[in-house]
Amino acid sequence: MFSGSIPALVTPFRDGAFDEAAFRRLVDWQIESGSSALVPCGTTGENSTLSNAEHHRVIEVCIEQAAGRVPVIAGCGSNDTMNALLHMNFSKKCGATAALVVAPYYNKPSQEGLFAHFAYLAEHAELPILLYNVPGRTVSDLKPETVCELARRYPGKIIGIKDASGDLSRVTDHRMGIGKDFCMLSGDDELALPFNAAGGSGCISVTANVAPALCAEFQAACAANDLARARELNDKLYPLHYAMFEDSSPGPCKYALAQVHDWMENELRLPLVPCNDTARKAVDEALVHAGLL
Repeated sequence: MFSGSIPALVTPFRDGAFDEAAFRRLVDWQIESGSSALVPCGTTGENSTLSNAEHHRVIEVCIEQAAGRVPVIAGCGSNDTMNALLHMNFSKKCGATAALVVAPYYNKPSQEGLFAHFAYLAEHAELPILLYNVPGRTVSDLKPETVCELARRYPGKIIGIKDASGDLSRVTDHRMGIGKDFCMLSGDDELALPFNAAGGSGCISVTANVAPALCAEFQAACAANDLARARELNDKLYPLHYAMFEDSSPGPCKYALAQVHDWMENELRLPLVPCNDTARKAVDEALVHAGLL
């Protein structure tokens, strides 16, 4: 099952197009730095601005470049169930290990609608599903009772959750309602320490784009129950976790990567724009605090 530091990869752009060369370098750097899996085409990957052809190409390149060194959890979410199924079928053919599927956004489905969405995907796609709950972006909230029922109804298909609800009590809700084999990954870097303490096994991370080695070391300390070391590393990373969201994500993350690597452009797609001066200052200070600049 998935564990450790798992970056939700940015999608590099250059002159408006997917920068495949930079993305391949990013994948290599992440793996060499200790990331335990990779997530292309998640929220941080600006998936909502990609055409289906681009979306599939990013997943394809990630799997090709990873070359089996780490698992690839393909971002397959959509507010259209049939489009999510399309992404899942493509990712399966390319060799993805699992699909990260966000709760449908904008539509505001009921809990019954959310259950039906994920049930349909579990029944019609071969790729195992990591649920992704991020109410702050989707408006819909995948409640613990719905998560538990999905996992019980579809064992081996609904295998875990990326939880960005901000509600740490849900870690225990899921663990006690489903069991220890259900994979629980934090979707909030700043909550990863208490999330792991409550029973989580890692984090699908924004910060790991910029500080993969530190994030991997932090997760290893958590797994080893070395609380003192985990707390020390968490303190080192903490300002960077918050700096990543000083402006609309992934603006600060792409700015940070451009500061760390000359092969990464600070370019986003509309309606996202490069982060403001306040965010840049926060990122610069956080990079220094973490020893990355």
